[in-house]
Amino acid sequence: MAETRRIIIDTDPGQDDAIAILLAMGSPELEIAGLTTVAGNVPLALTTANALKLCELTGRTDIPVVQGSIRPLVRPLVTAEVVHGKTGMDGSGLPDPTTKPVPGHAVDWIIDTIMAAPEGTYTLCPLGPLTNIASALVREPKIAPRIREIVLMGGGFFEGGNTTPAAEFNIYVDPHAAHVVMTSGIKLTMVPLDVTHKALTTKPWLDKVAALGTPVAKSVHGMLGFYERFDKDRYGLAGAPLHDPCVIAYLLKPELFGGRDCHVAIELAGEHTLGMTVVDWWGMAGKWGGTDRSKNCRVLRDIDADGFFELIYQALQRL
Repeated sequence: MAETRRIIIDTDPGQDDAIAILLAMGSPELEIAGLTTVAGNVPLALTTANALKLCELTGRTDIPVVQGSIRPLVRPLVTAEVVHGKTGMDGSGLPDPTTKPVPGHAVDWIIDTIMAAPEGTYTLCPLGPLTNIASALVREPKIAPRIREIVLMGGGFFEGGNTTPAAEFNIYVDPHAAHVVMTSGIKLTMVPLDVTHKALTTKPWLDKVAALGTPVAKSVHGMLGFYERFDKDRYGLAGAPLHDPCVIAYLLKPELFGGRDCHVAIELAGEHTLGMTVVDWWGMAGKWGGTDRSKNCRVLRDIDADGFFELIYQALQRL
């Protein structure tokens, strides 16, 4: 049997975050050490409540939920209630949580957890703004070589942005944190809009989920029914792009994805391009700029969408 991979999910739920968390919970190949929360899709109190709701829904209250950063490193917080609703998980039908986050701050918890384990134990899975991860790297740089890999949802290149013409939401909310992560020297994989806009929900798949009839399936069907209306109206997409579950799916079945190693830089000063992920897809390193342009990130671009949605369905069957 393959080794169980230990992961820390840093998250701002979010309906698509919720599906990512449920995919991880329903996959025995992964062991979730904790859910750390960050302000992003909605303010911190709501992202934390949503993480607790998911643990209660699945009976996984053994997974610690640790509250993290209330705002980005430098800029004011930007949220996305217009996409996710006022709770962040509108449509889920879940009641307020009865449990509470564990004491302490997520940044300290991340540092302590990584430092207490052998090198290479933990893979970090950031699904929202990178504030907690960057803060941990700045506070204790010794964690960087101890992290096995960071697989993050964020950015876009060929697809542009979904918050500004140039910037994807997670990176735009805290571009300075994204810069810290991108220049950390840690093994990185970026799951951008170029992939996630190819992973669209369909009515037959949603009907198949609803037919499971379990409390988890009912909640998933409800929240995705609410969530998909925004992307259909704004972008004319056929369904909702399931951004964040692609992170977990990549860990489970990397063969579902295609991409290449590139240099990725974060735009921090552009009037029109703040938060843009500048991807050197065509290998222009050495021909632009005057600093190190070595390959620092695997950038995904392609996905087997049928295989991806089947993976989620199988996980939901187990919950």
